[in-house]
Amino acid sequence: MTVPDATAAGQLELQASADRLRRLGINRIESFAWRDLDDAEAGGSELHADEIFSRWAGVGIDVVHRTSTRSARAFDRNGYVVVQKGGRFDVFARVIAGQMCRRLMRRRRPSTATLEIWNGVPWFSPLWAPQGRVVWMHHVHRDMWADVLPEPLAGVGRFLETRIAPVFYKRSTFATLSESSADQIEEIGIDRSQLTVIPPGVHERYTSDETERSLVPEVVIVGRFAPVKRQRLALAALAFARTQVPSLRVRLIGDGPDRPQIEAWIDEHRAQDWVTLSGRVTDDELVGAYRSAWLVVSASHAEGWGMSLTEGAACGTPCVATDIAGHRGAAVDGVTGRLVADIADLGPVVADLLGQHELRSEMARAATDHAAGLSWTAVAARQLDLFCAAAAWTSSR
Repeated sequence: MTVPDATAAGQLELQASADRLRRLGINRIESFAWRDLDDAEAGGSELHADEIFSRWAGVGIDVVHRTSTRSARAFDRNGYVVVQKGGRFDVFARVIAGQMCRRLMRRRRPSTATLEIWNGVPWFSPLWAPQGRVVWMHHVHRDMWADVLPEPLAGVGRFLETRIAPVFYKRSTFATLSESSADQIEEIGIDRSQLTVIPPGVHERYTSDETERSLVPEVVIVGRFAPVKRQRLALAALAFARTQVPSLRVRLIGDGPDRPQIEAWIDEHRAQDWVTLSGRVTDDELVGAYRSAWLVVSASHAEGWGMSLTEGAACGTPCVATDIAGHRGAAVDGVTGRLVADIADLGPVVADLLGQHELRSEMARAATDHAAGLSWTAVAARQLDLFCAAAAWTSSR
């Protein structure tokens, strides 16, 4: 099957899934998430939602995406409606209270399904959305709470996520991005029978072009600048790699709350001559950065799915990344790149791979093949099928 044929087949599959959902009486999906693409800290989760929602909208599903904001507004994005209302922290209480009132007053339309995007803090949708409900949980935040909150607040967050909230979700349908993330979710008390693993897609724009490959060793780090992503640890590892590969250049792409600390690290280590901090870039610039790099690097502490690894893979660029849930699956250790269990090994492994052209070429071919099977249209169809199953189960009760 040629690529255009595969794309057409995926679109037919998505349309068929949307038609099945409508036959079950569902024509609207309301989504609830902490952040969306407008947020300064937006990352892979927000991109994942946008790629899927825009495709659902394209086959006639009415999608409303509710998120937090600093100034309330509602608008259309790529065919679906975004409602930004509520502060970064009070949005959870406001949504839960509002939806509970809506249910008690019987204002929830039976044609509406609910998507909860559980990003550390749950929305407790089983209390107010009894029918057609799906939960996206990309990974468990357990150890990440210490990265964003001081104790004892971090402990409260962990306890809520891992001990209290799972009790309310015994009859919920969950989707996650990788088998390793599914293992984590099962550990907090969600039965494996409730979990479906649906890896994210890779946009068609990410393709390989060896004519754009840098003539000097180059590494790219892509992602939200946040403590959990550990860009400063990655830079320290790459500083070591430069002792073995002095011509190494590093480019960081993204933005977020950790940017001042990253800039301070660059200044402190006088790394301006080998580190470029690009901030946010256009889609075309991102593709160019992946094509130019010899390796994609991630030192992240936790991921639902390492999207930068598969985007780079589609551009023919292998990776070196931490061996965590979410990176396993996005990369195949020893085949599409290397995964390191100890962050201290990141620098030596990068230096080793930069010096092995033939091995990198083999990994690049394997990486391209690995990414070729990841289609956002197919992902959107599989996610709609979960709503079909949830709606059918509700109607059979």
